[in-house]
Amino acid sequence: MFETFPILAALMSFILVMLASRIIGKYFSKYKLPYITGYLFAGMLAGPFVLDMLPDGASTDLRFVDELSLAVIAFVAGSELYLKELQDRLRSILTSSAAIVFSALLLIGTAIYLLTATIPFTADMALPARIAVAILGTTVLLALSPASTIAVIQEVRARGPFTKTVLSIAVVMDMVIIVLFAISTAIAGTLLADTSFDASFVIFLALDLLLALVMGVATGKILEFVLGSRLRYGFKVTYVLVIGLLVFMIALWLDSLKLGIHVEPLLQAMIAGFYITNFTRFRDEFEHILHDIGPYIYVAFFTLTGVALKLDVLVSTIGVALVLFLVRVVGISIGTFVGGTLVGDEPRFRRLLGLGLVTQAGIALGLAREVAIEFPQLGDEFATMIIAVVVLNEIFGPILLKWVLGRVNETHLPGKSTPDETREVLILGVEGQSIALARQLQANQWRVILADIDQNRINQLSDTDIEAYYLPKIDLEHFKAIVPAGIDAVVAMLDDDEANYQVCELAYEHFGVRRLVVRLNDIRDSERFSAIGAVIVDPVTAVVNVIDQAVRTPQTAALFMHRDPEYDITQITITQTEYDGVLLRDLRLPDDVLILEVSRKGHAIVPNGSTRLSCGDDVTFVGKPKSLKEVTRRFGY
Repeated sequence: MFETFPILAALMSFILVMLASRIIGKYFSKYKLPYITGYLFAGMLAGPFVLDMLPDGASTDLRFVDELSLAVIAFVAGSELYLKELQDRLRSILTSSAAIVFSALLLIGTAIYLLTATIPFTADMALPARIAVAILGTTVLLALSPASTIAVIQEVRARGPFTKTVLSIAVVMDMVIIVLFAISTAIAGTLLADTSFDASFVIFLALDLLLALVMGVATGKILEFVLGSRLRYGFKVTYVLVIGLLVFMIALWLDSLKLGIHVEPLLQAMIAGFYITNFTRFRDEFEHILHDIGPYIYVAFFTLTGVALKLDVLVSTIGVALVLFLVRVVGISIGTFVGGTLVGDEPRFRRLLGLGLVTQAGIALGLAREVAIEFPQLGDEFATMIIAVVVLNEIFGPILLKWVLGRVNETHLPGKSTPDETREVLILGVEGQSIALARQLQANQWRVILADIDQNRINQLSDTDIEAYYLPKIDLEHFKAIVPAGIDAVVAMLDDDEANYQVCELAYEHFGVRRLVVRLNDIRDSERFSAIGAVIVDPVTAVVNVIDQAVRTPQTAALFMHRDPEYDITQITITQTEYDGVLLRDLRLPDDVLILEVSRKGHAIVPNGSTRLSCGDDVTFVGKPKSLKEVTRRFGY
């Protein structure tokens, strides 16, 4: 059967490789390497040069996977360019982008042209072909990566003018590069065909771009119709994928007519994504669909790209890749410095901005694969050389971006905590619920500190044994005066959510507090609290959930409400080194104590007998109070 249907055989093998690729990508991420590096590595292993699970020619049989993936990548590129978010700094962004294009095109283009004399697969090419390689290579290497940039910004919780500028340039450059790519492919096609440039070339190029614009808007209209229909979500996702694939199939059909017209499908798909984001009401739904299908598309695309890698070319061009990596960094840095100077940016920003724009990923690899498809005479050898540079940019780019964001003081990372064996909690906001909470925590041997920004509320506690402080202002100086080192938890119960967020952010960034609890006044503010790991308590839903538990699991509800006189729940931090690496089944716990959960470095682990403890783990136990005290003494605090 598979001999009769070779594409089906290749697809079945590829699906198996994809499953392994996803696992390998996660493994690479544990060592701070990008997922795509793992996907490329998996594809390379499965390809004809190593395991031969997908033989030579498989990437050609699976070309539709490439085309589908490239369409989605282009949709994403267009959807990221949201004009309302860029208009207030558009002049600065466009000036810097133009300077980057000019300087980097000049430097990278010259470098690639000179290096073509030493690259094995280009050394024997004629002069026009070498110029075509330089033009195409430069265009691809100019691409940036908004997705990777956003990932780094979210990881370090960066915000500020520098962060906005870096992200905005990365987004705008995607559109600029895809337009340049359409122009570059037209020029390269003429050079590789060894035909002369005349007025007809300019006319056909203008016609190509105009058709791409018209067809891109038409594609956007079709997507708008699908998104606005009453179809189920799954059908909408399917239609978006089909529309993306049709964009490439129609472009291929137009090429086959030999009319001299080439509509760049990447540009068409990007314009469609741009149209949906800026001129329809379906921006959020479209982004939701792209977000859901993105991980699967990226696994498929990068794995197939790895399969197509020519290892012999990769080995022979690794030196070239290192040179181009350095030249690209210099070219982008010169462009951002010149652009920043023209618009009057701070000197520090001008010097560092280029280093924040090194990262590459999806769109660059997509363009490299598109070159391999459109120009068979360059083929996978060209793609392999460019991919080697992209991988270097993807590995070192995020590192440089993190460093730069730190240098301009726009990161908001968690501070370091110094745990001790006294459980301490700071509760902000003095009222009935917070006082009741303080009493309950005190009964469980916690040191409780109450504070408020209202002096009158603090005065009400003068005749109690509760430790209370007036906080005249929510800032680091006043916080340090009342917050002990090694504090375990902060509970924000003020009437103002903005003040609650300031409290949580100070505790997170400067004291390394991991247990942040906030009682929200407006649930719509939940997203930013979630970003710093705060546990959000909405009074309305909390009551409903407790009643729900009381109906479905009365015993559990009784435990949480401390209504069960026999059993309690406690969380213990493992500090005794003798239990480091010990299996749970070997702990010899009291008969009336069970382990509910193990939390390690913020990740929950469902425990079983084969789970090994590690110093620093937070372990949740349920049992009789007397036994829980004994367990606490044995394991930590």
